[in-house]
Parts: sequence; C-alpha cells; structure tokens
Amino acid sequence: MAHTNSTVSFSHTATHPRPVGHAHRPTAIAAKTMILTLSGLTLAGGLLLPPAYAQAPTDAAATLGTVVVRPTASNEPAGITGFGDETPQRTPLSVRVMDANELNSHHARRMSDVIQLDASASDAYNAIGYWDHVTLRGFVLDNTYNHRRDGLPISAETALALENRERIELLKGTSGIQAGTSSPGGLINHVVKRPTEQPTRSLRLDVNQYGNMLAHVDMGGRFGTDNVLGYRLNVAGERMRSHANGTNGERELAALALDWRLQPGQLLEVEIEHANRSQPGVPGLSLTGNTLPAPNPFTNINTQPWSQAGKMNGLTGSVRYTRAIDSDWSWTAQASSQRLKADDFLAYPYGCESGNLYDRYCPNGDFDLYDFRSLNERRTTQALQWQIKGALKAVGATHHISAGVIKSRYSETGQPQVDNYPGVGTGNIHTLPTLPSDTNFTDPYTNRSERSTEWFVHDRTEWSEQFSTWVGLRHSQLRRASIRTDGSRATDYGQSFTTPWLALAWQWKPETMLYASTGQGIESVVAPGRSRYTNAGLALDPLKSRQWELGMKHAWQTGEMSAALFSITRPRAGDAGACSGPGSCTLQMDGDDRHRGLELTAQQRLGAWTLDGSAMWLSAERRNGQIDPTLNGKRPTNVPDFVLRAGATLAIAQVPGLSVQARASHEGRRSILPDGSLELPAWIRLDAGLAYQTRLSNYPATWRLGVSNLLNKRFFKESPYQYGHIYLFPAAPRTVNLSLETRF
Repeated sequence: MAHTNSTVSFSHTATHPRPVGHAHRPTAIAAKTMILTLSGLTLAGGLLLPPAYAQAPTDAAATLGTVVVRPTASNEPAGITGFGDETPQRTPLSVRVMDANELNSHHARRMSDVIQLDASASDAYNAIGYWDHVTLRGFVLDNTYNHRRDGLPISAETALALENRERIELLKGTSGIQAGTSSPGGLINHVVKRPTEQPTRSLRLDVNQYGNMLAHVDMGGRFGTDNVLGYRLNVAGERMRSHANGTNGERELAALALDWRLQPGQLLEVEIEHANRSQPGVPGLSLTGNTLPAPNPFTNINTQPWSQAGKMNGLTGSVRYTRAIDSDWSWTAQASSQRLKADDFLAYPYGCESGNLYDRYCPNGDFDLYDFRSLNERRTTQALQWQIKGALKAVGATHHISAGVIKSRYSETGQPQVDNYPGVGTGNIHTLPTLPSDTNFTDPYTNRSERSTEWFVHDRTEWSEQFSTWVGLRHSQLRRASIRTDGSRATDYGQSFTTPWLALAWQWKPETMLYASTGQGIESVVAPGRSRYTNAGLALDPLKSRQWELGMKHAWQTGEMSAALFSITRPRAGDAGACSGPGSCTLQMDGDDRHRGLELTAQQRLGAWTLDGSAMWLSAERRNGQIDPTLNGKRPTNVPDFVLRAGATLAIAQVPGLSVQARASHEGRRSILPDGSLELPAWIRLDAGLAYQTRLSNYPATWRLGVSNLLNKRFFKESPYQYGHIYLFPAAPRTVNLSLETRF
C-alpha cells in the first residue's frame, strides 16, 4: 500500500496526504459591523484588483497612501537580506518587497494571494481551509525552515494573517547566510506593523458575492511626554465563505505593537498577535485513470455528514531592544515565541485500491475515502538573537559589518490520530456518496524537537564609489530528535556546517548596478527510524545546494527594472531497494535537481498609465539519479516552464479619483507525473478592477470593485505530486469583490 505517513527527512511539511482546516470563531462585532454596513449591497462576487494611480494623487489618495505600481518599498531596507540598511534596489540579491498598501490593493488575504504578485513564485499544494505552500524558483519552500517574522524563524504550518503586516519580503535563491537550514528556493519574511510617528486610523470593509465579509481596523500613534511611547493596534474579523461547497468558516485577529524610547539611542519594542481560524478543508482532486477530470471548482469531497472544520490557533510575540553605541555602531537583542495549536479534520480521497491504483482515482471516478482526525497538534518556535552592526575603515575601504548569534528551539507534539487503512469506503467524484465515519485514534503521531545555534557575520565593503564586495558566513550547529507517540521509530542526531556567500557589485552608473554572486544552502535529512531501513535513524551528509547569479538593477525617475540569470543545483536523497520488509531499504544520496532561469521585472509610469510586470523562464531537470535513471533529464512535477504577471492601470482624467486596472497572470505547462508522460496545460487568467477615491463625511475614502477570472475560465492551476499521490487544484471561478477603505 503506497499510503504511508513516513518522511525521508526531519523536515515536516505535512502530517498527512491531505489539505486540512484551521481555527476558532472570529470577532462577532466585526462581522456584525460588516453585515450592517454592506447588507444593502447586491454583488456578483469576489477578488478585488484595485488600481494604483499614475497621475498626481488627490488629497484622499495622499492620505490613504495609494500604491503606485513599483517594486513596493524598494527604497526601504529589506531585513531579509541580512545586510543591514541597504535597500533592495542597491543589494546584489533578488528581493521582492510588497507593503501593506499593495497587499490591500490586490485583496491579498493569505500567502497564496501574495505570490500572485511575482513571477518567481507559484502555488505548491494550496487548498481552501489549509495552510499555504509556496514555490520559489521551482523549489517548494519548507514551512518549518523557510519563513521568518521580523527576521526570526517561525512555523508557517498555520494560517498566517496579513492584516498586521507592514510588508512581506521575498528573498529568491539559496539562503545559507540567512538561515541555518532551508530549502533552496528562498525565504519569506513577515515584517510586523509598528507604531507610526503620526496618528493613523483606518477602517477596511470587504464583501464578495458568496457572502464573505471582512472588517479590519488599524490604529496607531504616539503619546506621553515627548511622544516616548508608541502603539499600533490591528483587529480583524472575517466571515469566511467561498465558491466551494461546505467551506463556511470564521477568522479573527488581534495584534498590538508597543515601543518605548527609553533614552536617546535606546528603543524597546514589544508586540503580540493572537489569531484564530476555523474552516472545513477542500481536498485536491486527482486523475481519473490516465485522464484529467473536468476542473470543477465547486466540487468538495469533504462534505460527509460527519465532516468538521479544521481549527488553528496561534499566539506569537516578540521583544526587541536596540541600543546605539556611538554614531556608527549599535547592538540589538531580540527574542520571539510562537505557539500554535491545530485540530485537523478531513474526509479525503487517496487512490483506488480496487483498481490497483494508489496515486490517483479509478477511471470511473472511484476513490478510497479516509477519515482523518488529528487533535491537539502543538508547534512551538522560540528564538533569541543578539546582533551588532556598524561601519569602520580598514585596508583603504569602508566596511559595513554585522555579526551575531541566534539560538532557536522548535518542538512539535500530537496524539494518536484517526487515519486508518483501508479507509471508510469507496467514494466517487461524480456522486459523492455518504459513507460511515471512523473514530479509532490508533495511528501514532510523530513528535519532533530541534535546537540550533547559528553564528553569522556579514561584511559589505565599499572599495570605491563604484565597486563593492559583499561577504557572508554562517556557522550552524543543530540537534534534532523525533519519536512516535507509541515509542517507535526514534531518531536523534546532531550536525554542524558552514555556509558562505559572496557577491561583487559594480555601480556602473548612479542609477544602474551590475552584480555577480555565489552562495550555498543546507538541508538536513535523516533516515526514518523504521525497521525497513538499513540505516534507520542515521543522518546523511548535509545536502548542500549551490547557486550562482548574475544580475542588473536599474532605476529612473518614473520606473525601475531588474534582470537576474541564475542556476541552482540541489542534491537529492531517495529510498533504494524494495522497501517492502525489514532491512530492504536504504536512504541514500541520489543525484540532484538543477534549476536554471531568467527573471525580469519592470515598472513604468507613462502619463496617466502605470505598467508593471514580471516574468520567469525556468529550465529545471533531474540529473544523475541512480535509483531510477529513467527520470534523469525529466522536469520536476508542478514546476511551470514560464510564468508571467502583468498589470496596467489607467487614471481617468475626466473623472478625478477614478482609475481602471487590468491584470493578467499566466503559468506555463508543468509535469503531472515524475516521468513527464502527462502534463498540465498552460493557463492564463484575466482580472479587472475599478477604484474611486472620494470623501465620506469629510474623511478620505476609496471604493474598490474588482473581478478575478474575468472570463470565468475553468482550469487546474497546479498539480503537486506529494505523499505518493497526484493532486489537482482547480482555479476559482469568476468572483466579484467590493471594498471600502477609509481613514478617520
């Protein structure tokens, strides 16, 4: 039976081959506010794509901070790079920064919405009611190791709210100098909203045709003698409704950030966030025999009478103290803690044993249905970092140095689950028959723990006004252990390794930078502690990814552009042998994946027009595999060969405050099966939007009306091959959304 809960590495992407749900009830007051405010509106449906403005903004636009389409916050430092105060435009790394205004204007509620703004990113097993998975440069990011919050590690195995995010930073490529271990696609950093210098008060209301309603309040400012104290409060409540049957849910968020200017040169910052989400999940579809089924976005197999909403609860907070030593040097101490709880439920399809098919459905649409229940999953991530940074002159050059140490701990615990072979019966995608439930909590859960210490140093050296070098080095020591709740399959190992990074940058002209870089990244894997493995519980040598990149960044008064040519080689590990009985399987190194590509981004304002776009061409292939040489030269599954995101905004001069936007998103063909014998067709989605800036009761306000999937096309947007099974996720149908944002 291909259905198994084992993993090759310690990295835990998901407990089970299923998409699942999440958290608790949202704020009733917020939901009622939405209902009272928008109950009189009749809409046609959901995703808003409001425009940015190319002409001089009105007073309302200036107050609301309307987004100009550009590499958002490109003149703000990006902490994800690790190189201090340099902006993305002057850093020899591929970085995309999206601030809160851009996220709001594109109606982004979750990471799967955010990644639609950049061509280097795509979906990697994203379903309604489950946490998101992201692909960067063709590599799936690890939800345990590739996400940061204000620079410190967090787990993304939860529903990450965006309402209290100041910006989202995407670092593309290997990340060995920013993270001890991580997959090589890049990192995602969530920057939390902090107190504002001037008072801010905003209210956002949002509704779509399915009855989804959101209310969000954002308040901030300073008080006390000489304004030494600051605050930022974000509260949001959402009544969740979608196009898929049986997905009614609720969500709430409360987040508070405070700071205290203790003395000149000293700042203490504290913030805390509490989030709940409760929503039934929608499992992916699959092949029916050797054919693609109709991509019906309304189908939800998780609609048994006993189906329940998955629940996710998160409490996250941090403390940061910054002290200036002198005009050139300062140090920072920072601590964070994230505590997650999940109750996971799903009726999910997995293979069709009667047809001897375990990675897809039978040709007639039959599948084996499983009742999955996992209660009280707990994930805790804690980190403590000390860092010093400053500038000095030596060897005829100016050195901008940062160095420090970060200690982190991660733990994951659960209890025996319901996930029992051979499932609860045979279902069918066309009829969705009612089947009995299973309440036997007998499937062991795998508990995990990890401790790590990472020492790092970064040196940006200015040899002249034109030429600079960028050097980074990180030494990591880690200890990992895992054991099932029944005491079996124990593993316990330690490793240490050093990851370097080097870049050369030439400021060819004041507005143009050319650069070349090379770096490494590390992943750590251990053979599962199962009797079938000859090396059970033993770690392999660290999997060391290598990347080189050549790039150009250019900026002018009305726009920007960048280009990056890259190559990433990532080692692979796989199971060799029959793997059917004790001592029949060995986890071993098995060739690599090589991803080579070209990324382009451009933004331009032309009179009343604002244009933006990004594209990625990607050549990805499996190489040098010995376990199954027939896969060499094949493209990895669910990796598009070409991605394009493009938008155009026109400010209507005849109607001041009104603008129109059109947007296109295209993803090329991708392999459904590892041997490449079946591909998912390329697709394109068109979106449109209107925005109107006005005043309500003398307060600046912006109305936004948007339509996603304007032509109501039916297609599968992604085809992840995970957990030994083929998954197909249909795109959402045409959806209309109306929102109001105002400052008061």
